[in-house]
Amino acid sequence: MWQFVGVLAELERSMITERTRAGVKEAKKRGVTFGRKPKLTPAQIKHARQQIDKGERVQDVAALLNVHKATLLQSF
Repeated sequence: MWQFVGVLAELERSMITERTRAGVKEAKKRGVTFGRKPKLTPAQIKHARQQIDKGERVQDVAALLNVHKATLLQSF
């Protein structure tokens, strides 16, 4: 009997996974974006790149934009 309950639980779990994947696929078709919103705008990234290319330190540019230097470097 416990094996049968386990089989039903496994079946239910696989059905939940299928429905979730189908929902994500449909949401992406509608243009829904997933994940965290970008911290910097494209204009801020462009400005930061220009400042760093001019010789500014990454830490100083990050402080100016009020973000961590890792966030700034990941934006490039």
